[in-house]
Amino acid sequence: MSSLSETWFADGYIDFEQKKYTLLAYLQQITRYFNENKLYPQLSDVIFHYNNLVAFKENKQFLQQQFPKRLTAINMERLQLLYEQMISDDELMQELENIIQYAIQKMNGAIREGTEIYEFVEGSLNISPVGLIPLDTQEGYLFLCDGRFRDVVVYEYRLSIFERHDEKYRGIHTHYLETFSKDLVHTCEHIKTTLIRQYKKLPNPAVYRIETNLVFPVNETLLPIAKRSLVKYIATSAA
Repeated sequence: MSSLSETWFADGYIDFEQKKYTLLAYLQQITRYFNENKLYPQLSDVIFHYNNLVAFKENKQFLQQQFPKRLTAINMERLQLLYEQMISDDELMQELENIIQYAIQKMNGAIREGTEIYEFVEGSLNISPVGLIPLDTQEGYLFLCDGRFRDVVVYEYRLSIFERHDEKYRGIHTHYLETFSKDLVHTCEHIKTTLIRQYKKLPNPAVYRIETNLVFPVNETLLPIAKRSLVKYIATSAA
């Protein structure tokens, strides 16, 4: 998927019709993926651009604080110069404000569409522990099963906590291990025992099964939502 640059609304000649065409072409691709129930990285990308526009519109300093990882020093300098130029150029300011306002409205519609799919998928998930859960749930295994009922896909997971703007966030990293055929022999309890024997570094792992009766693209939708749902589940269980 071709994506927008971080400063697409300020790149090159600032013309409403030109930027409108660029934006609509981008959103058309986003919608095509959403129609296939593929959310990532498309949803997170359009949310980034939406927040980027809102931040620039409200406060350029907030923009610098909010997106230090994706915006380069060159891009930041470009936006700061543009912001200063806007103040002294009423016509340029009005054109850019028209572009930003239009883009915010259109992106907000795309985000709502993606969020509806996200919430539908999230609502279809059922999370349950496999066997006894140890006190330490920072590392373990995630068993993913979808509506095809054929396989149990196993991921190793590790939780992390990072701070941002005086707030703490929980993150999760997963690593694919292997796929087991789902049958009378390979129950989730049996798979857990197999993993304990095979991977000695986790002798008493936390194991969670995440199931849905529906079928979604795994890497683009099911796995990312399952990971976020697991983080919330573990945080709620520990509270």
